[in-house]
Amino acid sequence: MVMNFEDKIFDKKDYTKKPPIKGEYENCSFINCKFSNSDISEITFINCEFKNCDLSGVKIGNTAFREVTFYECKMLGINFENTNQLLLSVNFKNCQLNLSSFFKLKMKSTNFTNCNLQEVDFTEADFTNSKFCNCDFNNAVFSRTTLDKCDFSTSFNFIIDAENNRIKKAKFSMNNILGLLKKYEIIID
Repeated sequence: MVMNFEDKIFDKKDYTKKPPIKGEYENCSFINCKFSNSDISEITFINCEFKNCDLSGVKIGNTAFREVTFYECKMLGINFENTNQLLLSVNFKNCQLNLSSFFKLKMKSTNFTNCNLQEVDFTEADFTNSKFCNCDFNNAVFSRTTLDKCDFSTSFNFIIDAENNRIKKAKFSMNNILGLLKKYEIIID
């Protein structure tokens, strides 16, 4: 029997020893919760929010994230490609996503605001029409990534090879354009 939880607030819960009950969580809020290295596989989250939670290293095999927002969460080393991709829709604000992976995911119109995306793998993912506002991409990997119509105008430390990625109509600023020219080893004064 699948458990259903609606309109619940889970505050200061520690799921590191015992993961949340498998089931469907709709319109729920998780505030100041610890999930690090726990297993939340096979759980469905619909219209949920996670605030100031630690989800580092969490296992998300076939976990469904539908209209889920993460605020000020620590999310190190998460393999998002293991999620249930049906209706996958997430947004991130003030999150640490270092060492995570979005390999081959379709993440169109995803918003990242003030996020650390250091050493994140974006290989073969589709982020068409996504916004990356004030994000740090130090050592992030872009390879055969679709970035059409993305907004990188306020982000920094990225290196994107325009010949190896799709960037049609993507938005950059004069301050960060060097990230597109790095491979040519040219000098710009």
